[in-house]
Amino acid sequence: MKEYWTTLASLLGVLAFCQSLMQSIFPPELRLAVLKFFNRIFHLCSSYCYFDITETDGVSTNELYNAVQLYLSSSVSIAGNRLSLTRALNSSAITFGLSNNDFISDNFNGVTVLWEHIVTQRQNQTFAWRPMPEEKRGFTLRIKKKDKNLILNSYLDYIMEKANEIRRKNQDRLLYTNPKGGAVDSRGHPWESVPFKHPSTFDTLAMDPMKKQQIMEDLRDFAEGQSFYQKTGRAWKRGYLLYGPPGTGKSSMIAAMANYLGYDIYDLELTEVHSNSELRKLLMKTSSKSIIVIEDIDCSINLTNRQKSNTNQIPRSAYDPVTRSGLGSGEDSGNSNTITLSGLLNFTDGLWSCCGSERIFVFTTNHIEKLDAALLRSGRMDMHIHMSYCTMPSLKILLKNYLGYEEEDLDGDVSKEMEAAVEKAKMTPADVSESLIKNRRSGDRAVRELLGELRSRAERNERIGKLRGENGNSAATEEDEEEEKRALDSPKEDGGDEEEETAFENGVCEKREELRGHDT
Repeated sequence: MKEYWTTLASLLGVLAFCQSLMQSIFPPELRLAVLKFFNRIFHLCSSYCYFDITETDGVSTNELYNAVQLYLSSSVSIAGNRLSLTRALNSSAITFGLSNNDFISDNFNGVTVLWEHIVTQRQNQTFAWRPMPEEKRGFTLRIKKKDKNLILNSYLDYIMEKANEIRRKNQDRLLYTNPKGGAVDSRGHPWESVPFKHPSTFDTLAMDPMKKQQIMEDLRDFAEGQSFYQKTGRAWKRGYLLYGPPGTGKSSMIAAMANYLGYDIYDLELTEVHSNSELRKLLMKTSSKSIIVIEDIDCSINLTNRQKSNTNQIPRSAYDPVTRSGLGSGEDSGNSNTITLSGLLNFTDGLWSCCGSERIFVFTTNHIEKLDAALLRSGRMDMHIHMSYCTMPSLKILLKNYLGYEEEDLDGDVSKEMEAAVEKAKMTPADVSESLIKNRRSGDRAVRELLGELRSRAERNERIGKLRGENGNSAATEEDEEEEKRALDSPKEDGGDEEEETAFENGVCEKREELRGHDT
């Protein structure tokens, strides 16, 4: 036994001597050249080629590495015995990943590739201006040489697209807004964001089912129409105008659209934008697959600079600073906002609107008649959606949402009375929802009180209509009608009923003035 160990020690000594002798005879450059030569011979004889995708590219993050990691997480369950679990920030799902130095195979268009996740310890650096991770991470892709063109030209792009889809699916949607004064964050972004958690969907939206189906089909055609827009030479965007009285669900419609498509929302506050150039910068910083919302477009800023000025106004020169700023018309010419109608039109349908793809513009207004005709044409507001008062189909949806009532759960006589009164009552979905919320613990009581409210409003609207006809005021605007309703719905003091009857007898105009003073 002693002789065995002595012989082994002698052999190790000889090998160490030979190694030191080789290192002293052959310089490192020669040894490296020989190693490269044999590697080249090996690769020439091999039918495979290899590509390394490292986690970092110099000092910046390699987006391809993150995309491959996310893409493989969707198919990692088919192979691999050791997996890693991660959950990203603002993500609602847990993703799987390859563990260190593990393998997984993938198939693309009949071609099989092999991925290996390689993790090695990083050598200590004496000086580094940027802290680096202790481990070096990367993927190695092994493919056959004959498949090289297919993989490089199509497969990697396919991975990037799939990774983006998975990221959008897992990540919480965001609601963006432009901060006051046009401030930017530490990265130079002019948008602030919060997680978007609005629960509205098309299933819960109180609207006629046929109209909802039409909107959903239009949204689906848009989201799946990239090739169509490219073939026709159109920018991949679409505009929607939501108009109707307050409380009819315009904001809920926007939330339902975002949840249906999985898009982020950019809520643009025009009053915080000071110039057309700033408006363009905000547009450039929006992402694809997003909905850009401008609510109450008729009230946000003065966009009447296309209209003719009043005859009493002094004509201004084209070089007048006030005229050039777009504020030379209308009563709001003292406003310091310099956004012009032309700037807004270019924002929605000009060259700058094409700096991204797959965007939806949504405008809302309570008074469509106040909008400039240039805003309403196709290409800016392609689809006009009227958000109306409650109808019987939308009422049934609200009863199901708040009380869990199906159509057969309603008594036949009650259903007929509701159907007869709901059209005349002109109650908004917000009003009906509030009535149901107050009595949601008792379904029967909620239905009784809602029916009573519908009857009361229907009778009141009939009386208002008759008095308008008697006083020659049948052409009253919807705004006047809403004002009268708010006055009638306000709390009354003692004796208020007698005052109301007297007002009706004296006519709508006198009644309106009396109730306004009463509200005050």
